[in-house]
Amino acid sequence: MSPGDAGAVSRDGTGGRRALRIGLTGPIGCGKSTVAGWLAVRGAAVVDADEIARDVTAPGQPAHEAVLARFGYAVRAPDGTLDRAALARLVFADPAALADLEAIVHPAVRPRILAAIEAADAKGAPAVVIEAIKLVESGLAALCDEVWLVECGTAAQRERLAARGMDAADARRRIAAQGDLVGRLRSHATCVLRTDGTPAVANRRATQALERALRSHASRPAG
Repeated sequence: MSPGDAGAVSRDGTGGRRALRIGLTGPIGCGKSTVAGWLAVRGAAVVDADEIARDVTAPGQPAHEAVLARFGYAVRAPDGTLDRAALARLVFADPAALADLEAIVHPAVRPRILAAIEAADAKGAPAVVIEAIKLVESGLAALCDEVWLVECGTAAQRERLAARGMDAADARRRIAAQGDLVGRLRSHATCVLRTDGTPAVANRRATQALERALRSHASRPAG
């Protein structure tokens, strides 16, 4: 990490121990946002990389113009924002196009995530959760003390995506595009959270994992 990264700072601005940093990742439809919400209830500050990506690609932002320059006005909605459904259909069918999109978005997202981490430290949050599907590929995992992989079975993924209103063909395409994601992420994960079954069971697993991580973080030197 470079000295300017928040990851290089071991204490918050007040001289206290910095927040535990948890990277939360996993395939679409497996419950990352739900797990992040449970951790927020327990005092964690949550940083949603996808939400930040929407902000940095809004009209008037440099990344917005870069996306249009690369993909054309077919991905521009009538209100001037990006047509994310059209963009998703394009990039999930073309790995090279997806790589081009990430090369535009990731560098714009990172500074805002670093600022959010510093803000969480300043507020004395016990933990900060970085929710990002491309946590490892974007280099954000290097900022984290722990990387949690959230996963579930394909049937559960499809059911949850259908509940969001996604049509079956689009769901199959997105799941297929991330087919090897779990295998690639397992080598980086310090914790694997399965969200199959009832929400109560998954919530209990997340709570236990957080308690363990906080104990481990508290036992490390804060120098």
